[in-house]
Amino acid sequence: MSTSALPLSNPASIAVDDPALLAPFTSWEGGDAVSALQLSGLHCAACAGIIERALLAQPGVTGASVHAAASRLKLRWRPEQARLADLVAAVEHAGYGAVPDVAAEARRLRQREQRQALWRLFVAGFMMMQVMMLATPVYVAAPGEMAPDQQRLLQWGQWVLSLPVLMFSASPFFKSAWLQLRSRQLGMDVPVVLGLVVAFVASSAASFDPGGLFGHEVYFDSLTMFVSFLLAGRYLELRWRHKAAEQLEQSVQALPELAERIDEQGRSEQVHPSRLRVGDLLRVAAGQAFAADGRVQSGHSAVNEALLSGESLPVAKAMGDEVVAGSLNLDAPLLVRVERVGGDTRYEAIVRLMREALVQRPGSLAFAERMARPFLWTVLLLAAGAAAWWSWWDPSRAVWVAVSVLIVTCPCALSLAAPAARVAATAALARRGLLLRRAELLETLAEVDLLVLDKTGTLTEGQLVLGRHWLAPGANPGLPAMAAALAAQSRHPLSQALRRACPETTFDWRDVREQAGQGLEAMDADGRSWRLGSQAWVGQGVDPSQGLAQLAFGCEGRVLLWFLFDERMRADAAAALAAWHEAGLDSLLLSGDSPARADRVAAAAGVQRCIAGASPERKLAVVAELQAAGRKVLMVGDGINDAPVLARADASIVMAEGAMLARAQADGVLLVNRLAELPRARALALAMRRIVKQNLAWAALYNLACVPLALAGLLPPWAAGLGMALSSLLVVANALRLNR
Repeated sequence: MSTSALPLSNPASIAVDDPALLAPFTSWEGGDAVSALQLSGLHCAACAGIIERALLAQPGVTGASVHAAASRLKLRWRPEQARLADLVAAVEHAGYGAVPDVAAEARRLRQREQRQALWRLFVAGFMMMQVMMLATPVYVAAPGEMAPDQQRLLQWGQWVLSLPVLMFSASPFFKSAWLQLRSRQLGMDVPVVLGLVVAFVASSAASFDPGGLFGHEVYFDSLTMFVSFLLAGRYLELRWRHKAAEQLEQSVQALPELAERIDEQGRSEQVHPSRLRVGDLLRVAAGQAFAADGRVQSGHSAVNEALLSGESLPVAKAMGDEVVAGSLNLDAPLLVRVERVGGDTRYEAIVRLMREALVQRPGSLAFAERMARPFLWTVLLLAAGAAAWWSWWDPSRAVWVAVSVLIVTCPCALSLAAPAARVAATAALARRGLLLRRAELLETLAEVDLLVLDKTGTLTEGQLVLGRHWLAPGANPGLPAMAAALAAQSRHPLSQALRRACPETTFDWRDVREQAGQGLEAMDADGRSWRLGSQAWVGQGVDPSQGLAQLAFGCEGRVLLWFLFDERMRADAAAALAAWHEAGLDSLLLSGDSPARADRVAAAAGVQRCIAGASPERKLAVVAELQAAGRKVLMVGDGINDAPVLARADASIVMAEGAMLARAQADGVLLVNRLAELPRARALALAMRRIVKQNLAWAALYNLACVPLALAGLLPPWAAGLGMALSSLLVVANALRLNR
């Protein structure tokens, strides 16, 4: 059935068809739109399949992927064939809620869902206490102390008090079970609802006809207690999922609602960030966030980039420095020229990476979901067999034994084992500055045994620094300051490194000219010609560089001063490599640089082995040879030449400043540029694998221990409900240890 004719239950959802408003939660791949939506009403993995099938049946939908643990939907659709508002209506018609994954609407949806869950829990808990109060006299009275009519009256009271629990508090279970059955998919709520219905029907029959088929025993106390325990567990699970969603929302809230744009006549106007274009001039006041990536045109300030890079200290910004969307201007107003907007900004790239990671399904999650389905059929067969056996052996106990089996074997813990651990680990890595682009990174990180590093931009910062300078015999000691003043006239990386290393000074340089590939030439006040650049261009002299990058400075064909530059090692490189080796793992530097430079950097960082002068083809061949030898490779790089080997490696991470092509091939992005996060990430991946195994083992042991007790008639329904709820809570609590 097409949803084009369905009325929208949320009229505000029509607004999502405005192209300007699609940008915060939609990216474009080819001719398809890929939208991220926040879902509500999900209770288990079966709900994800129902939503996916409902959407895939709509015209114009080319893909739908639901992550049940994070309540998120990644929807691929064609705007020329479908309206997003109609697709949202299709999700609502299937029995669930969906809103664009932007801060305001998603927050309101979560608040409504949490409020409803709390009310259901309150009603169930309050009524449970009242039912227990009416059930207690029957339990404590000695034989003959209570008249049959008094006992019936108390049971009728329990029946009345159980109705709100069954009709209101337990309504999500019935709704979810009906949706699962309607879509011909067996989910975890089906055995729960069967247990509730059987217990309520049998207890109602016993209350109004004690001599009938179901005997005289009632289970209203067990029924209300079970619903309360299960709702308590799901409420805590809901809070945990909302907490994970809020971590992403903090990033989404980073952009300002309006930006101040300055036109060519100097007039200002307030515009939405989606209306900005490359080349626009923005005025960003102190305390305001940047709405787009750009470059400072005038002003000096400090910027807080902690949300995007993990750097807690403010970063100084002056004319010519780059600023990124989502960072916060702290001290003074800045004029910024826009260079990237919308989905091209680093901020949007980071948010998109986080969304993609949350909707992908790794192997461990799919394995747990596959295990849950046959397990449910086993549960139903066990319950039916138990009911048949006890109906012959002791009919008075047949009903509650079957109910106990249905309740105690509900595979909530089994289905939560992997996704709970994975979402907790993903959130922990995001806080440390490592964003997952592909979900499998956590699994493969736990298996790698060899770290392969690029040099420039990875092991080093990619920025040259002045190492030392060397004056020719008899040269003027003031030459370095003269050279730095001349270097300030150029944007060449070596000139800028020299300017940063020397104190600011002024010199009366005249007729300054820059020759591409050679250097700077200028005249002093006496009319002499000076050059700063390559030695072959500057003049004659002894070369002291020993393979280092250099600048020569001289007058009228004679070199008087050499500046020697080297790459700055990342501050934590040596400590990160030492921690990696202490874990029993190996390292390799794979660089296209000269052997002298690569060997020097490898020795300083403590890399075990170095291969220099490697072309992209050679890098790819080396990694392929290592994999053929049985090594599991983690590749860390940043350049375009690293893209092929990043794609080939078992696991790959790209640095934050890495080329876009390299990011597209990598499994994760290291925003903070701290290599120390690599051994920590692997330790977290090992911990996640360990916790998943613990959760699966606990779910199996719990069922192995409790199912025989339920089959033997030793586990009443209320105890089965308590055990199931505590089992699910234990799995979630164990997974949340990864968040610490």
